[in-house]
Amino acid sequence: MKFLDPDDPFFAKPWVRWATVVAPIAWGLVELFWTESAIWGALFIGVGVYAFWALFLHRRDG
Repeated sequence: MKFLDPDDPFFAKPWVRWATVVAPIAWGLVELFWTESAIWGALFIGVGVYAFWALFLHRRDG
């Protein structure tokens, strides 16, 4: 079982893929700049970058 399976039917719609990428990055920026928690900010931004890699760069279309 993969941590984030880009071939799952749940990620078929582009808006779902974008929301999966943007939400953790946005929360990471909140953690980084508003609460000044660098560890949590870096963690969430890293999750968003991984999601971008998995859902857009590494995804097989078909």
